Amino acid sequence: MLDPPALDDRKAYTPSQLNTLARNLLEDTFPLIWVEGELGNVSRPASGHLYFTLKDERAQVRCALFKPKSQWLKFAPRDGLRVLARGRLTLYEARGDYQLILDTLEEAGEGALQRAFEQLKAKLQAEGLFDAARKRSLPTFPQRIGILTSPSGAAVRDVLSVLRRRFPLIEADVLPVPVQGDGAAAQIVRMLQSAARSGRYDVLLIARGGGSLEDLWAFNDETLARAIAASPVPVVSAVGHETDFSLADFAADLRAPTPSVAAELLAPDRADVQARLRALQRRLASAQERALRNAIQRADRAALRLNAQRPQARLDALQRRQEHIKRRLDAAWTLQHQQRRARLQREAAMLRGLHPQRRLERLRDRLQRLGPRPQAAVARALQRQALRLQGLARSLEAVSPLATVARGYAILQRDDGRIVRSVHDARPGERLAARLPDGVLPLRVESQD
Repeated sequence: MLDPPALDDRKAYTPSQLNTLARNLLEDTFPLIWVEGELGNVSRPASGHLYFTLKDERAQVRCALFKPKSQWLKFAPRDGLRVLARGRLTLYEARGDYQLILDTLEEAGEGALQRAFEQLKAKLQAEGLFDAARKRSLPTFPQRIGILTSPSGAAVRDVLSVLRRRFPLIEADVLPVPVQGDGAAAQIVRMLQSAARSGRYDVLLIARGGGSLEDLWAFNDETLARAIAASPVPVVSAVGHETDFSLADFAADLRAPTPSVAAELLAPDRADVQARLRALQRRLASAQERALRNAIQRADRAALRLNAQRPQARLDALQRRQEHIKRRLDAAWTLQHQQRRARLQREAAMLRGLHPQRRLERLRDRLQRLGPRPQAAVARALQRQALRLQGLARSLEAVSPLATVARGYAILQRDDGRIVRSVHDARPGERLAARLPDGVLPLRVESQD
């Protein structure tokens, strides 16, 4: 707890300053606290906040639960309802009243039990009491089941009815124990330990019908949970309805949602067992038939081996083998003879084909076929050359200067044959020749303008 702030007794404080000092002292000194009391003056204005007082026979304290936490409540607050609240102490400076600002509000009784359940569950779980690796598998065909439950409850009637319907051969012993109230958990522990030590039972079933958390609280006992986990006999827990969970459920080797379901899980279905037995009978009969068939075959083979060892049987076998070999030799000789004959026929045909007279006849026929071909080839070659010459002549004529002369022009040449291309190429008195389409005209240069 923090020390109170130092006050100056020579200084005069205003009410607001004093309230601020008091609020800081309350908030710094008190941690989050739980308060149990009765609701009074419950008010929920349009803002959505929840205001009320928590009271007992001698005192009351103002409380506030602000939105949105006030909208998450699982119950409707009303005057006279006993609740459990958690919050921090502070001071409402406007009125000078101290109050609780809450962050949690739950109904008393149920909420406290639930919180205690969660705390104990977390503790045992941390110790590994609920680990799946620790749990044991249940027997497939249990012969005797011990049922720890109230002998007058509906749960035991449901369990026995399901067991009789599914597998009447199972022996079920009802081990009477109280299932709620003070001392119930201790009696269940003693009965569980006694049944486990007896060695009579293949599996133990702890069963109870549904009820409130207070009704089922005996099955949330720490000692009972540890006894279930330490039991040398597998334990099935079927406490309450499907939505109810207890520490016995978590510690048991199997948790069933209801006692009836637990009975169905423990007892094999009679119809399934009968079907399995019929299938095993069919497999056994089939195996016996196969074994008998194999024995008969082995006897037949042994008889054949004994019969084969007689001298006459061996002679018969040798004679059959000799006849078989003879047939194979005859077949091989016939095949070899046919192959050689076919080979001689092929070689004779080849020799006939290579005879000189036949070669001369083939060459004469070929010469007759090839006779006209050289003349035709020469004619085609001459025709191709003539066409080529015609094409060359047309090409030469296209580039010949004589073609230009034929259109009315003349070519001037000197005596040495060079062409006069400009007036500056000719000198006065020089003789030239003008080539015309129909001949050559001699000329002489008189002068140059």
